Amino acid sequence: MSTDDRQFPAALAAALALPFDYDEGIDFEPFPAFLSAEDTTDWLRAWTGNSEVSGDSFRVFGQDGTGGYVAFWLIRPNHPLVDQPLVFLGSEGETGVLARDLGDFLWVLAGGFGPWEAMAESDPDSPQRLRPELAAVAKRFAPDRGRSATAIIEQATQEFPGFEDTILELCR
Repeated sequence: MSTDDRQFPAALAAALALPFDYDEGIDFEPFPAFLSAEDTTDWLRAWTGNSEVSGDSFRVFGQDGTGGYVAFWLIRPNHPLVDQPLVFLGSEGETGVLARDLGDFLWVLAGGFGPWEAMAESDPDSPQRLRPELAAVAKRFAPDRGRSATAIIEQATQEFPGFEDTILELCR
């Protein structure tokens, strides 16, 4: 896997081309491109207070209204970007794994959850707010992955239980 690849995968580009409406309960502002390597490193250094950390392990592609970032976490060696987990790094230090890979993340979005809502949802039985246009993207690129956002996040959290500790170790 090239750590220099900054092109959106087709599935992500298709999802991010759709509007995300805060009034419909999704607080998500996609970027037109991944943050540059330099900007990612600068942000991560400021966010962690660690001037020695590198942003090479993240591909940031959007934020919520408070400035929390959503990114691919490049933790699986020799796997393509689309097979890497997606994480949330909140403006107030919140962290969480959103999805095991891009296919699952598409279904989180289709369920009506932006990155912050996915992390903050306290009621696992809350009604899903299906977004038909995002569900169409998810069905096109990950047809066999359709599950609730809650189930996807729970599975991702179980697969990557050390994410928060990994981030805390970077902080000064």
